Amino acid sequence: MKRIDEFPTMEIDGISVRGGHVLPFGATLMENGGINFSINSADATGCTLLLFHDGEKEPYARLPFPEAFRVGNNYSMIVYDQNPETLEYAYSFDGRWDPEHGYRFRSEDQLLDPYAKLVSGRDIWGKNSENEEPVSWRGRIIREDFDWEDDRQLEIPMEDLIIYELHVRGFTADPKSGIKRKGTFAGIVEKIPYLKELGVNCIELLPIFEYDEMEMTQVVDGHRVYNYWGYSTLCFFAPKSGYAASGPYALAADELKNMVKQLHKNGIEVILDVVFNHTGERGSDGPTINYKGIDNRTYYLLDEHGEYCNYSACGNTVNCNNAVVRNHILDCLRYWVSNYHIDGFRFDEAPILSRDTKGNPMANPPLLEALAHDPILAKTKLIAEAWDAAGLYQVGSFPAPDKWAEWNAQFRECIRHFIKSDAYVGPELIYRLQGSPDIYPNRKTHATVNYVTCHDGFTMNDMVSYNWKHNMANGEYNRDGIDSNVSWNCGEEGPTKNPEIEALRNRQVKNACALLLLSRGVPMLLSGDEFRNTQDGNNNVYCQDGPISWLNWDDLDTHKDVFDFYHSMICLRNEHPVLRKGSHFSGHNGSGYPELSFHGEKPWMLDMGRPFHVFGFMYAEPVSDFKVSEDYFIYCGVNAHWEEHEMILPDLPEGMKWYKYLYSADNNHDDHPSVGQIIKLTSRSLMVLIGKR
Repeated sequence: MKRIDEFPTMEIDGISVRGGHVLPFGATLMENGGINFSINSADATGCTLLLFHDGEKEPYARLPFPEAFRVGNNYSMIVYDQNPETLEYAYSFDGRWDPEHGYRFRSEDQLLDPYAKLVSGRDIWGKNSENEEPVSWRGRIIREDFDWEDDRQLEIPMEDLIIYELHVRGFTADPKSGIKRKGTFAGIVEKIPYLKELGVNCIELLPIFEYDEMEMTQVVDGHRVYNYWGYSTLCFFAPKSGYAASGPYALAADELKNMVKQLHKNGIEVILDVVFNHTGERGSDGPTINYKGIDNRTYYLLDEHGEYCNYSACGNTVNCNNAVVRNHILDCLRYWVSNYHIDGFRFDEAPILSRDTKGNPMANPPLLEALAHDPILAKTKLIAEAWDAAGLYQVGSFPAPDKWAEWNAQFRECIRHFIKSDAYVGPELIYRLQGSPDIYPNRKTHATVNYVTCHDGFTMNDMVSYNWKHNMANGEYNRDGIDSNVSWNCGEEGPTKNPEIEALRNRQVKNACALLLLSRGVPMLLSGDEFRNTQDGNNNVYCQDGPISWLNWDDLDTHKDVFDFYHSMICLRNEHPVLRKGSHFSGHNGSGYPELSFHGEKPWMLDMGRPFHVFGFMYAEPVSDFKVSEDYFIYCGVNAHWEEHEMILPDLPEGMKWYKYLYSADNNHDDHPSVGQIIKLTSRSLMVLIGKR
């Protein structure tokens, strides 16, 4: 059998070419100076490679793939004497146009390579005008020659993570952010000292794969709406060029790699929010960008009339467990791990990944099994949003559980209810603090990713400042966003000048923070909550690019005491491994005390089967079990009642005293005096104490 390089070259449209390598898919620079192009289509009858000079509308070369360059359903070709720095490329496919049977081939469509490592078309965030022609999305060539030095995945144990969810642009776009390169990957690098001061060791980025922020054209009250969040991917292998300060193309890739490298140097992991359940092509009325025109019946779930199934509420659903699509997703994740050193992934509407080619849930989905046991992803963290828009809810039952963690929405709801005095959730809260053993009875505590707020919904400040969503700026007449927010405005809707209401809101934010960080499982914080960032009551800022969706860094000075509280709670969690223990064990440990115990207003006296407003919980952390510097006890007294309560503290071993660590009703978080056996808790407050010698 002859090797590829033994075949003679030929000329097509004045360009020297020869048969290419099937693998890897996409466009790859060869050592001999050629560029290997490889793409698949099961239903096409022909394929043409289109070559463009940088920014030109029309291709300078059209290269139909000779039949000899086709192997099975793959088209591959090596093209010579082209400048990869200025080259853009696309494809066109021949085949049937028969949408009722799923065929959508039109030879006039210029299609983006699904494996493109860089994409041109929307190179600078929001630059293009509303009256422009439709964007031509094209692939570009990347040189994989970034100097990583000794960088690799950090492999921080899952139970030791403190995740900080942020939007690349919104994190630093505010003029008061204090950095030079606002709204970019480089901007995050500039904010690393802030992240370290706060104490988090992992950031989770909202989607950073290439998408079109300008796909929406609606104007509301003089302001254009944007696809701000980015949950409509156009290319799963390419970083968002508009998030780069250094310019488009290869510089964008290098800027992102440098961001990961610098975060790793500072002990901070990077998790990407990925969206494999649908794409930016939407339904039948959406654009044709790549998958629709390349292999529609392969990549999407279709009904008997060729219409797109819509389990995602976004117009289409990816056919994730088709073998070709399954390998495509695997290739994508492997690429981001091997070429960008990404530490983990959070999967949007992950149950769709468990649906078969007819849309039915599967007991053992091959895609999830493959992800869980893939050797390249072996040290990579996988987190599922374990529900989809069609009602498939898999929290606690997500397939392939040994590898996967899950966002725990039940934790969120429980904490929100309890701090606003819904006593009936008290018995449930006992489970949530333990790491939800009722939901994950045979799994480690790090199976649950605990959170009170995330990008989707109210911020922590708005959770305690608004009873209702205020989404009119989105242009959907307040119909978008969830209606059940489990929020309470503390007595007045929105901003207030009432000092008592402000003090109560401060306490409530701190109460939620403390319960989150004192619970076993993996805590996730929403960026800006640590200084009470607001979105003006909008619980769905997916289409807002402006002050409403950006972090307002002035609030860091306004609410410095809240930041200090968050910082202190994070320090406490980092310093005490008993809080991060991987098992649900609560029996007696080497201290002679239960490792995790629950108390009423009197120690050891709490009816955990009945509603309550006031309770305490205590961790025992002996040197013998946790290799800490000395024996410790950590106690939290919680008063979710609207009246003041006294609590009697549990007795400590001889020679030990209780010291106040944090009190949510006190803005002084530096002083840690010893206390007696009784503490007073004002209405809706909590106190954290340390027992030591």
